[in-house]
Amino acid sequence: MSEQDPLSDPSSSEWAFFNPRDEIDIYSGRALPHWGQANVWYFITFRLFDALPESVIEEIHRQREHWRRTHDLDHLSAEDLAEYHHLFSERYEKLLHAGNGSCLLRKRENALIVENAFQHFAGQRYDLDEYVIMPNHVHVLAKPCPGFPLREIVHSWKSYTANQINQQSQRSGQLWQHESYDHIVRNESALQAIRRYIRDNPRQRR
Repeated sequence: MSEQDPLSDPSSSEWAFFNPRDEIDIYSGRALPHWGQANVWYFITFRLFDALPESVIEEIHRQREHWRRTHDLDHLSAEDLAEYHHLFSERYEKLLHAGNGSCLLRKRENALIVENAFQHFAGQRYDLDEYVIMPNHVHVLAKPCPGFPLREIVHSWKSYTANQINQQSQRSGQLWQHESYDHIVRNESALQAIRRYIRDNPRQRR
């Protein structure tokens, strides 16, 4: 799924990538360090609360906490972030595609709630490009507009969709994992790789 026009051409001035010379806002979430920068595109992933077995989550958290203790989170280099992504984000992705948990997003009516949430403020609070809604997680490529921090946008998506899906599914309690994963698109080749990855995601589903 995507919003292709007018962003299908990555050489367009609408595309802005990571700039190491610009100011970087580094803040910590519940478990992850996040890098923020103005006027750039982000690749964002968030998952349902039960998408991974608890034992797996605990082991990954243990390893991740060790990594965090042995690195200066206020002065992470691009190489540090690449290592972190390889050790944890990529590993999470492989586990997510195993199809664990309730997979509530497999129901079309629930997936449509998420899709409508993405579309609702597109062009107002953020620019929206490729996205995919998998049975237990989502990926989205978006660029926040000035005055709308990424973390507030993601919180809005998750809060609204949790309320709507819980109501529709006659359930209560947590829907999404608290932490989300995001990283700044670094260049045109990374952009194209991310777009291919999002488009190919349904083929990886088990």
